[in-house]
Amino acid sequence: MSDIEYTVIVHEDEDGGFWTDVPALPGTGSQGDTVEEAVQNTREAVSLMVEYLRSRGEPIPAPKDLVVKITVAA
Repeated sequence: MSDIEYTVIVHEDEDGGFWTDVPALPGTGSQGDTVEEAVQNTREAVSLMVEYLRSRGEPIPAPKDLVVKITVAA
């Protein structure tokens, strides 16, 4: 079994804490009081999703994300 590296997008929640999503695995993400907690919880969610897909014999989506940052005048 090899490792897969997925892009995780971390969002700050307006009510406090953080939530995440994983573009390559729609519907997969998590939340936490800190960025670190949200990312760790997301790691667990992704692992469970991969395990679920394997158990059903479904393909594991390969990450195809491209993250680009831009700068604009503020």
